Amino acid sequence: MGLRSLWVMRINTGKELALLQEQVVRCKRCPRLVSWRKEVARVKRKAYVDQEYWGKPVPSFGVDKPAILIVGLAPGAHGANRTGRIFTGDSSGDWLYRSLHRAGLAKLPTSISREDGQELFKTRITCAVRCAPPGNKPTTSERDNCNRFFEKELELVMPSLKVIVALGGFAWQVVTRQLVEMGENLHRIPRFKHGVELQWIGKDGNSRLLVGSYHPSQQNTFTGKLTEAMLDQVMKRAGRLTR
Repeated sequence: MGLRSLWVMRINTGKELALLQEQVVRCKRCPRLVSWRKEVARVKRKAYVDQEYWGKPVPSFGVDKPAILIVGLAPGAHGANRTGRIFTGDSSGDWLYRSLHRAGLAKLPTSISREDGQELFKTRITCAVRCAPPGNKPTTSERDNCNRFFEKELELVMPSLKVIVALGGFAWQVVTRQLVEMGENLHRIPRFKHGVELQWIGKDGNSRLLVGSYHPSQQNTFTGKLTEAMLDQVMKRAGRLTR
């Protein structure tokens, strides 16, 4: 493929991803999630009462041609649902961006708003479900409704991908199921655990790696189930594989 063809493909991918992002933000397919995200944005948490909440589905964040795709569960009610950027404005995001920064994959060690100057390098972050769910627990139908966005995004970024990081068992299941549905040749998918890896040769002949990590939620970080060293190990491995 010539340089001009590669340039055109990159431009087209960027346009398609931008269109997909717009479709995500406009989505109203799940009545329970629409109602919840709006209620949270209206009632607000006391600490953020003077802030205007995003209160809509949250788009992905990062580069258009990622070597690394990080997949989370869903936006936090007072994090991404407030700020409008994935993993931004709550404890989970604090842990994730610090780790990405230490791995050389993020410009800043913090992510507090869409205007804070944060940038990702070689990396894109998305979620299996794009709206904040009550109790952080989306239903099966809500997961399936949102999967059309994940399917399209994965299809668009797959040519540049080398590593997928699944944060938590929910994301692990969504990613592996989607890869199988896309015809990727996965053999003996292991059960999720922190640090679990699955390597496969894609339909395009390129080798790729799926890595599992415990989600940096407070229930994992407060209890010590996930430490910064454990998260760093996953992110630094992902970074090394893209050099």
